[in-house]
Amino acid sequence: MYTLDQLPQLPLRRIADALWETYERDGTIIVCGNGGSASTASHFACDLTKWTIRDGARRVRSLALTDNMALLTAWSNDQGYADVFVEQLRSLYRPGDLVFAISGSGKSPNVLRAIQWANEMGAPTIGITGFDGGMLAHLAQTTLHVDNQMMPQVEDIHSTVCHALAVNLGYQIEDMLSHTLEVAPTGVLLERVVGGGNL
Repeated sequence: MYTLDQLPQLPLRRIADALWETYERDGTIIVCGNGGSASTASHFACDLTKWTIRDGARRVRSLALTDNMALLTAWSNDQGYADVFVEQLRSLYRPGDLVFAISGSGKSPNVLRAIQWANEMGAPTIGITGFDGGMLAHLAQTTLHVDNQMMPQVEDIHSTVCHALAVNLGYQIEDMLSHTLEVAPTGVLLERVVGGGNL
């Protein structure tokens, strides 16, 4: 059994840093996943875009590759489901963007192809996984591995992590506006979200 208080903090903080750096360079956070992870991807992109809004600050740009049903089914029907994310990336990706993949198994071919292509483009890539981590744990540049063998629990933890990351990014923007942002803020700011190290 793997619980939230066992979640490794270092990769979580590295992911938070990567999101902040993407915001600083005005990049887009592009999210993808399948099934329950598709729902988490869509919710995460929503929270990154809306929850982080602060008066006087440039807004966060985020999108989920899961949200255009016509495009998903067109690529799936005409070319194959394994290409539904990478083909969207070929159209949407711009230098400075970050690709964030969510996969319980870490083995979904369409997620792996998207991350592999993003790596080839020089994009920062993030993966959050469960079970044994699958290939995603090795392919993404930064990975948060939830070492749990029950998919519902993995998905719950992924959702909680994505909420924490969106809240944290909002706090960072808030602190930037008040001119209190330090050189390495993430550890301090994340404590407000994870409660002294426990999500």
